[in-house]
Amino acid sequence: MDVTVVDNAAARRFEARTPTGEVAGFAAYTRSDRAVTFTHTVVEPAFEGAGVGSALAATALAAVRAEGLAVIPQCPFIRAYIERHPEYADLVQH
Repeated sequence: MDVTVVDNAAARRFEARTPTGEVAGFAAYTRSDRAVTFTHTVVEPAFEGAGVGSALAATALAAVRAEGLAVIPQCPFIRAYIERHPEYADLVQH
């Protein structure tokens, strides 16, 4: 599925948007000076199985890395994504 992932900082979530602007899913977070805590990820039922969750996770984690912050993966989806993609393991705050 063709989605664009953007950081909606006002809503404290990364959003996957379709070409028409519809929100297909989001990854909610809280933020401190040192880390981004991912708390919940939702993919709307109409978009499940289309790679929306993976696009959200990859883009969100890349954005956190670019800011030089750590990740606290409270969300089971983000935690599982990191486990399947060890290139993001260095971001996890222990």
